[in-house]
Amino acid sequence: MNSLQKASMWKRISAFLFDGILFSVVAVLFALILSAVLGYDGYNQTVRDCYAKYGEQFGVENMSLSTQEMEALSQEEKDRVNAAYEALNADPEARHAYQMMLSLSLVIISIGLLLAYLTMEFFIPLWLGNGQTLGKKIFGLALMRTDGVKISHVMLFIRTFLGKYVIETMIPVIILLLILMGSLGLLGTVLLLLILVIEIAVMCTTPTRSLIHDLMAGTVAVDFASQMIFDTREAMIAYKEKAHAEMAAKQEY
Repeated sequence: MNSLQKASMWKRISAFLFDGILFSVVAVLFALILSAVLGYDGYNQTVRDCYAKYGEQFGVENMSLSTQEMEALSQEEKDRVNAAYEALNADPEARHAYQMMLSLSLVIISIGLLLAYLTMEFFIPLWLGNGQTLGKKIFGLALMRTDGVKISHVMLFIRTFLGKYVIETMIPVIILLLILMGSLGLLGTVLLLLILVIEIAVMCTTPTRSLIHDLMAGTVAVDFASQMIFDTREAMIAYKEKAHAEMAAKQEY
């Protein structure tokens, strides 16, 4: 019979690391392209110029002080820093540039990651076939449905977009950004840890050692050399019926 030939954990880890490095490079390239197209560098330069302008005007050498650095200043130095920031916040050009930087940062991160995922986890596997990324191809892994049939384009898209991009990447990224902005604090850290615990629990408790994206799509990573992957469900059923009939014919009565 056609038993499940699960991919070894070491092969999965090796393919994951290889794909992760390539994914990071591609994501950064998309981010740089988006940054240039959307004019992020221009807004960033405007903010830097405004910082330098008001820093020089009020005699503040460093406008990017941490809380500890601020507390270490004398009262006169604190007053100059506060006056510089008040002038900076009152400058409409500086406010607009800073708001655009924040908005574009989120856009660049989200779209850059999406394009990287679609390239590395959807279009390349469509081209190579059997859900193989470049890492899976090198280390002899493939994806299939849990019943042994080739994955469809829809399943691959669900795995890539909803599973990997939305749930496993963008939700943690948004939580992390909210933590850095001071909107979530401890709650955000707890949510990130909870997502990590759920991911690990899913991998440890599922028979196929699958992650959330595989559960959502109904897919499993297998050893490509030893696993028979059927083109259709009908072909899989016909194979099993034939194998069962041959086994029954060999039995002695």
